[in-house]
Amino acid sequence: MAKMKLIADSGSTKTEWCLLGGKKARYFYTQGLSPYFLNKDGVRAVLQKELLPRLKKLQVDELYFYGTGCKSAANKRMMKSAFQSVFPEVLIKIEDDVTGAAIGLCGREKGIAAILGTGSSSCYFNGQRIVRNSPGIGYVLGDEGSGAFLGKMVIQHYMYGIMDDELEKKFLDKYGLDRAAILEAVYHREKPNRFLAAFTIFLAENRGHYMVENIIVDGLNTFFYTHLVRFKESSKYPVNFTGGVAYVFRDVIASLCADYGFKLGNIYKTPMEGLKEFHKD
Repeated sequence: MAKMKLIADSGSTKTEWCLLGGKKARYFYTQGLSPYFLNKDGVRAVLQKELLPRLKKLQVDELYFYGTGCKSAANKRMMKSAFQSVFPEVLIKIEDDVTGAAIGLCGREKGIAAILGTGSSSCYFNGQRIVRNSPGIGYVLGDEGSGAFLGKMVIQHYMYGIMDDELEKKFLDKYGLDRAAILEAVYHREKPNRFLAAFTIFLAENRGHYMVENIIVDGLNTFFYTHLVRFKESSKYPVNFTGGVAYVFRDVIASLCADYGFKLGNIYKTPMEGLKEFHKD
């Protein structure tokens, strides 16, 4: 009988789960399981309330959790302890979300793994582990090419009066935001990075407008020349991408890879597609 394997890819907001071992893979979601926001009791409570009912008393043999904040040894121990309290007889492995993305994108092959979602990150994966990564410095100072970065460019075009009349009208019709409301959301409310990242929808909805295309190309190109070209391995091995921004603007990603002479690898909306195949073996 095939082993039942439970795989998780977790951010701060949500966790995507995949259960392998039955006739077909099963997918479901719970809230995010971040050690930055939940202690052991909090993690256990989420597992008991949101995960166990979805499993419907199925016996899990192995559990692989890839989550934000799990690079820290202390956080990793805490998360493993929380999982063991709910799954005492299960083989449990905890890794950070960047490792999960690298494995999901590269499998057992060498390559560059790039994450372009609300934030951005990149690393060189040697087929077994991350050898080197480009340090993340957050949406205020960095996160080039991310949803927050592109969204900030949209806001800049609006607030500096760079948008033409057509694009400005579309922006105001969709959002109805004035200068004061934008500044309040960015400087005084929680999670301004998510507020900014939401404006990538405006870019996706207005493809073909020259200003929109310029924002997308310039924003993603900044990620390429700030991070990807700094990996000497990017000229030798495939460059792979995951995240909503990478997936939605995959045509631009492919064009930039051609411009830089990179071999384009996988582009997945989430790492789960690759993680599922990796753990099937």
